[in-house]
Amino acid sequence: MREDAPGTVHRLRALTVLLDQHGGAFAAQHGLGGTDVRALIALLDMERAGVDASPTRLARELRLTTASTTVLLDRLERAGHVRRTARTDDRRRVDVTVTDAAKQLGWTFFGPLITATRAVLDERTAAERAVIDRFLDDLVTALEAGPEDGPTRDHR
Repeated sequence: MREDAPGTVHRLRALTVLLDQHGGAFAAQHGLGGTDVRALIALLDMERAGVDASPTRLARELRLTTASTTVLLDRLERAGHVRRTARTDDRRRVDVTVTDAAKQLGWTFFGPLITATRAVLDERTAAERAVIDRFLDDLVTALEAGPEDGPTRDHR
């Protein structure tokens, strides 16, 4: 590990803890569990990426069983946060969407965090933002592998 790397790692940990605290506060304030919030974020990410948000895809993304995902979606649907609709081309398939009310609820809480993040990014040059983006993309890729099957496995 390079000499200056521990400082970066500690800053990332501090950021992760802070974001987790914000997410936990949002969840507690609105009667949601951590997995509920992760599911809503995953569904919004799928929508932004233009991919179909099916229960199966959500289960894979959250690393849950399909049965657990059904229970999760039942809970989110009862709370008015998601809507499940049968696909017109294949009624056996279901699409899941986050409701406008849930999006608005999320924006009222997370909007200020997003605005603050954008303000910090606006202080950077395009070249600096490109380096930040590349670093974050590489970090996500490295951490997605997980300790069982990725580069972080041998951490003893």
